[in-house]
Amino acid sequence: MATSASAIQKLLTVGTKIIGVGRNYAAHAKELGNAVPKEPVLFLKPTTSYLENGGKIEVPEPLEALDHEVELAVVIGQRARDVPEATAMDYVGGYALALDMTAREIQSVAKSAGLPWSAAKGQDTFTPISSVLPKSMLPDPHNIELWLKVDGQIRQKGSTSDMIFKIPFLISHISSLFTLLEGDVILTGTPKGVGPVKIGQRIEAGITDLLDIHFDVERRHRVIH
Repeated sequence: MATSASAIQKLLTVGTKIIGVGRNYAAHAKELGNAVPKEPVLFLKPTTSYLENGGKIEVPEPLEALDHEVELAVVIGQRARDVPEATAMDYVGGYALALDMTAREIQSVAKSAGLPWSAAKGQDTFTPISSVLPKSMLPDPHNIELWLKVDGQIRQKGSTSDMIFKIPFLISHISSLFTLLEGDVILTGTPKGVGPVKIGQRIEAGITDLLDIHFDVERRHRVIH
């Protein structure tokens, strides 16, 4: 597995998929009226939903807002299939901070009808993400503070120590279902405090004492062919 700084920064460009873990913080599950899960709730997002730091989050018509969800992203460093929990951390190539932007109205309709969440979670710009941090910068990824502000007002602040399912378990469980490849990303869930961000507002988010990112929210204008 390549570990140079340049190789780490290229990880996201070679990934094939983003795996979201829903309801991985008990307080967040409860704030949305969901039961705390007994096993991970998983969904997939396309890598075309990535948005680099400083980019514009696009709100599609006819929506006026999206919900913000700040998350620790685990970036896989090598092919992983049926990985034992005991060695799962060996497959981590680095970490990043990501936002799982959610069109809550679309998701609510899908959930009530028993339909997938793809349109609510996977649209273009719906996965804003930082550059990749080397593993050495997060010696204990289960003890870091995530935060998010909208127009300077704190909305989310929580510790990864509150994850229901920890990273080794997630890697082992997910790799037993589908093969993880270099550059694939696991979004490990969001602390409580999710809520709407509207067109014209700015999101700032970070890992305390490590990094911060920012994004402006605008209306999506479709390309006319």
